[in-house]
Amino acid sequence: MSDAPEVAPQVGRPVVTPVRVVIGLCLVAPFVAMLWVSSYSKIDPTFIGIPFFYWYQMLWVLISTGLTMIAYKLWQRDQRARKAPRSQG
Repeated sequence: MSDAPEVAPQVGRPVVTPVRVVIGLCLVAPFVAMLWVSSYSKIDPTFIGIPFFYWYQMLWVLISTGLTMIAYKLWQRDQRARKAPRSQG
């Protein structure tokens, strides 16, 4: 066979962490909300004369922006936390 020594697999932190689950939920929530059309395919209640169908979708544009920003910040924090033990070792 080979004369190269066997390399033991590195034991690290798990790939699926609670923070990553929250990140995933933040990114999936807008898709679920928009794909569940029967929940918002109605006219009432209107908001400043705009039917519910339209203002609900526009509200999700703002909500999606906020959730994406939260997911990005959590991802940055997670990556910094994963790199910190390596640089200290």
